[in-house]
Amino acid sequence: MRKQIAAANWKMNKTFQDGKDLLETIVNGIEKLSSDQQVIFAVPYPYLMVSKKSIDNKHNIFIAAQNCHHKTSGAYTGEVSVDMLDSIGINHCVVGHSERREYFHESNAELAEKVNLCLSKSITPIFCCGEPLNIREEGIQNSFVEKQLNDSLFHLNAEDIQRVVIAYEPIWAIGTGKTASSDQAQEMHAHLRAVLAHKYGMQVAENISILYGGSVKGANAKEIFSQPDVDGGLVGGASLISAEFLQIINALK
Repeated sequence: MRKQIAAANWKMNKTFQDGKDLLETIVNGIEKLSSDQQVIFAVPYPYLMVSKKSIDNKHNIFIAAQNCHHKTSGAYTGEVSVDMLDSIGINHCVVGHSERREYFHESNAELAEKVNLCLSKSITPIFCCGEPLNIREEGIQNSFVEKQLNDSLFHLNAEDIQRVVIAYEPIWAIGTGKTASSDQAQEMHAHLRAVLAHKYGMQVAENISILYGGSVKGANAKEIFSQPDVDGGLVGGASLISAEFLQIINALK
């Protein structure tokens, strides 16, 4: 059975003490996680070590980096390498978030390098894909997202692709006033799984968790997560509110 995951992306939010308090409140509020459920917190770089220490003895709770560099080391001031993350025990990393693609112009080729580096250190990449508004309006979203997977993931063999978590972000429905329905989420998730099955076979595709990253909240999480090909969420704003994120965790299958 593939993992059901509630992943929090704090982005560039929370001071150290506020983040520490938030993490503690959420972790203490989690009643129980089954063997196929995971909770992941993608926190800002300065908080990685203390956050990791605070959850070390917790079942199925992990700390993730929000990004990594696509080179192993070098003169890249301000960047963080996969080796650095590995050296402090971080075993998850978000790769290719829509904001990284848009604001920092990360290419599919760079993201393929990041995925390779993460896997080389047994760090699980949470690989983000998704289409902007103009692509959705043109009706070519399926081929657009398929190309993201093809260019950044499909060089992997069947064993390694199952070590990747995929997060679908409908960028057109985030901050635009438009809303993606749970049916639209299922439609794209089913397409992604079909694309994976065409490449690797259905047995492999069925082992890959695909998260939904389209403004998941406590109020809509249960409906979204009930869709057969939605395996949880990559959550932004709602993950910064303890009661909201706990409700999202409780909505996991």
